Amino acid sequence: MKEMLKSWRHVFKLDPDREMDEQSLNAVCLSGTDAIMVGGSTGVTYENTVDLLSRIRRYELPCVQEVSDMEAIVPGFDLYMIPMVLNSSDPSWIVGHQQQAIDRYGYMIPWELLVTEGYIVLNPDSAVAHLTGANTLLDTSGTIAYAQVADKLMSLPVVYLEYSGTFGDMETVRAVHHKLTSAQLIYGGGIKDLHTAKEAAAVSDTIVVGNIIYEDLDQALQTVLAVK
Repeated sequence: MKEMLKSWRHVFKLDPDREMDEQSLNAVCLSGTDAIMVGGSTGVTYENTVDLLSRIRRYELPCVQEVSDMEAIVPGFDLYMIPMVLNSSDPSWIVGHQQQAIDRYGYMIPWELLVTEGYIVLNPDSAVAHLTGANTLLDTSGTIAYAQVADKLMSLPVVYLEYSGTFGDMETVRAVHHKLTSAQLIYGGGIKDLHTAKEAAAVSDTIVVGNIIYEDLDQALQTVLAVK
């Protein structure tokens, strides 16, 4: 499954804390997307994650959990994405929470299903930026440097540029992509239609589409066409 991750070009991200009716979920899961990611910055619990996973499991496509709270980790996902927020001002978001989770659950962790993400949060107004105390005032050079820390110093398999809720600077994304040697570049943030999806897909390996699913499902479904 880890090798399959490298082939994913489009991922829909669903938030357990947000409502989605069965018809909409059916449309998302049968859209042709490569995978479903489950996660969110706030309001994610074990109960609402279990509920969403059980609904997605009726469809034959990969489903991964992006872990933001150790209390909400649910068995049964194909992969577990573990963010390390590299530009956080609080070390606990880089290694602290991860160390606590391993100390508490290490004996039962399915290590072969874990994928570590070098997260770089770039929207100062986002919930994740406030939660993690991320230094979002980075120029292109500074962003590249964080990406290279993940790629070259830490040998992380994924660099995730998170603009969360706003469409990012595609020239910065392009520059980061150009400088990566081994890591897969995932882009998320502000993709709201086919045009923005094509722009983001052209400068990254994988695009993640989230908020627009809950705002305009028809436009969200169009984003799949950007990579198909």
